[in-house]
Amino acid sequence: MTTQPSKELETFPNPNPERDFLIRIDVPEFTCLCPKTGQPDFATFQIEYIPESRCVELKALKLYMWSYREEGAFHEAVTNQILSDLVAATAPRFMRVTGKFNVRGGIYTDVIAEHRAPGWISPDYITLP
Repeated sequence: MTTQPSKELETFPNPNPERDFLIRIDVPEFTCLCPKTGQPDFATFQIEYIPESRCVELKALKLYMWSYREEGAFHEAVTNQILSDLVAATAPRFMRVTGKFNVRGGIYTDVIAEHRAPGWISPDYITLP
């Protein structure tokens, strides 16, 4: 596998497709460029998903996230693009992508985008003591 930025998202078979389980991935070093000023923007992304038949391969995800480093992108657009690309690659039952952007001009921005597969119903959340 290459160590250059790439938009290719590799996947592998879900090892337990018979059950709903959550995969949570934190990406603390995301960077892109402000499309207005060209200055760098920094963010932490959290990706949470319940896979159907495919899971995203983590090194490929790292290279994919790295591919935005030299691109100008509005926070809202890049968060939704990441969701769209991950959904296209994995076709999950559920996916949520949260972009937590560092301060720019005294303002912090959080963008949250979600996908639900048609017919998938979220199970009740169980709180343990």
